[in-house]
Amino acid sequence: MDSIEIVLIMLLAVVASAYIGRVLPRAVPLPLVQIGLGALIAAKSSHGVDLEPELFFLVFLPPLLFLDGWRIPKSGLLRDKGTILELAFGLVVFTVVGAGLLIHWLIPAMPLPVAFALAAIVSPTDPIAVSAITSTTPIPKRLMHILEGESLLNDASGLVCFRFAVAAAMTGAFSLQTATLTFVWLVVAGIAAGVGVTLIITWVQRWLTRHFGEPPGSPILVNLLIPFGAYLVAERLHASGILAAVAAGVSMSYVELSGHAHAATRIQRSAVWDMVQFSLNGVMFVLLGEQLPDIFRLAGTSLEESGHVNRWWLVAYAFAITFGLLVLRMAWVWASLRLTIFKQKFRHQPRHKIDPRLLLATTLAGARGTITLAGVLTLPMMLPDGRPFPARALTIFLACSVILISLLVASIALPRLLAGMTFPAEPEEQQEEDLARRAAANAAISAIEKTQVELMESDACIDPEVYPQAAARVIAFYEHKLKEVDPESEQAWRKTDSAERELRLAALSAERRTVFDLARHDHISDEISRKLVREIDLMEARYR
Repeated sequence: MDSIEIVLIMLLAVVASAYIGRVLPRAVPLPLVQIGLGALIAAKSSHGVDLEPELFFLVFLPPLLFLDGWRIPKSGLLRDKGTILELAFGLVVFTVVGAGLLIHWLIPAMPLPVAFALAAIVSPTDPIAVSAITSTTPIPKRLMHILEGESLLNDASGLVCFRFAVAAAMTGAFSLQTATLTFVWLVVAGIAAGVGVTLIITWVQRWLTRHFGEPPGSPILVNLLIPFGAYLVAERLHASGILAAVAAGVSMSYVELSGHAHAATRIQRSAVWDMVQFSLNGVMFVLLGEQLPDIFRLAGTSLEESGHVNRWWLVAYAFAITFGLLVLRMAWVWASLRLTIFKQKFRHQPRHKIDPRLLLATTLAGARGTITLAGVLTLPMMLPDGRPFPARALTIFLACSVILISLLVASIALPRLLAGMTFPAEPEEQQEEDLARRAAANAAISAIEKTQVELMESDACIDPEVYPQAAARVIAFYEHKLKEVDPESEQAWRKTDSAERELRLAALSAERRTVFDLARHDHISDEISRKLVREIDLMEARYR
């Protein structure tokens, strides 16, 4: 019962954070509100949460990373794959080496392998934290896609570096060849597991649906289970479950292009996934806040290991490490941009100057999150000879401090840094949308004309004017959509479309109120009421 009560309390805290976030200034990101509520729960609760990192990884990360991989624009990933890979893998290794040496220099009592382990676990940016911060900040879409792609992939490289640093601390030995081969296996087998599980499950589901029909709710449940299956298969193969979940999500986006899912299933599934994303994101940060008081208390007892007795040294270490991470990230991003400009010059392409504000924004947007917390909590308690793991409490404290400081810096500095900036429009997106609308409308008109002829031939008894009149009404709707994307009258049609949207929303709202009023007075049944309201809601969703 205690566990169930804690889960319910945390879910209520997530709900409360959504309303508190609307009251507070927009500069305060939702994760910080949730961390604060988690700390409040810890202060008022008589028993805390014993966070098991392996269970945490299994329950929270697969569905969230799967959804991010599913929804991230694939064109952006492919277009900027070079930059994303440089940040996701090259920057992680650069950070581990640079920050590891900095930490060991700051805290000589912390062994070098432990310093590298701390640097490794704070090197990956958190996709949930990055999305939460960028959602309320005016940031170029292309940069946002790069940051999202980086945060999806750098978890695996950071956790691999962390694993080998911990192994070096435990055994005193490190093999670069073994580490390289293991890393390649983790990446290749993890991606293969994610793609394979997704393709196999969707093929089996289609076969069953084709032969036995589709039970209500079954496709949605199967879709929810895919990331867990991919993660577990990859872990059984000693590969990266995180990359498997991401690869499963990316594969799912391509599977969806086949169009086999029913329209009602897609609508319901989208609502379910939105709820899952909101709940798990929130609980992750509430859990982080709930863990902080105990972590801070334990860190105070480890000060002797660093040779200091003043607790303010803990704060100084945390800010120094965070600042070092920002400097390393800025240096790598600057070098990456310079390399891109050099390639453009070599290929005789138009060159772009480095915007200092965007360079700084890319640096500050690399916030850390709950993946860092879960990873650092996997530090062993003891060495093989029975001695305590060196500086374990201090390492956990510094990792959590970096999370908080990076979130604070990003949420405070980014809106002010990018305020007033005007970003170039994305004409490609509008052109692609107009092309798709025009092609879809033309295909719809052709299908209507063909179906009209087939219906008239199959039902000769009906009035011959019925089908042409019905077809004319439907075709008029699609002809209107074609006119909307006519470039010669685009502005006028967009104004007309906006006015039509407001009128339709007002009409739909009046329809819904009337249906509810009829149901309240028992003029229609609840079943009829729900059916009509669902139809109205689906129509309204199209215009929202």
